[in-house]
Amino acid sequence: MSTRTFRVIVRGVFDGLGAEQRAELLARASEHDVLHAAFTPEGHLSYDLTTRLAFTFRFLDSGEAEEDILEATERAEAAAQAWLTERGYGYKNLRSKAEDLSQAPLGKRRRRAAAQGS
Repeated sequence: MSTRTFRVIVRGVFDGLGAEQRAELLARASEHDVLHAAFTPEGHLSYDLTTRLAFTFRFLDSGEAEEDILEATERAEAAAQAWLTERGYGYKNLRSKAEDLSQAPLGKRRRRAAAQGS
């Protein structure tokens, strides 16, 4: 059985941030810039408080079976909640979206390479 790679996105909105929390997030904004967003096992947080209070965590996980994507999504949500809670950041409207990369459509280059390899 082969290992499947999952990408999980957890989105939400900061809620009830105090002035100190907002200042802290703004001071660390360059670390969480959407232009540097990446899918990582520990999760990468991105946000832009100057435009809106929304945030996105990107997680990379794996499993053996197609059903493992559900557990990967639960782990990602729990990790995002833990990160926010540990820092005292309020949040709301959490929602997740997961993708099994083994099921993702091939891009034009990968289709061409696959056809040439056949």
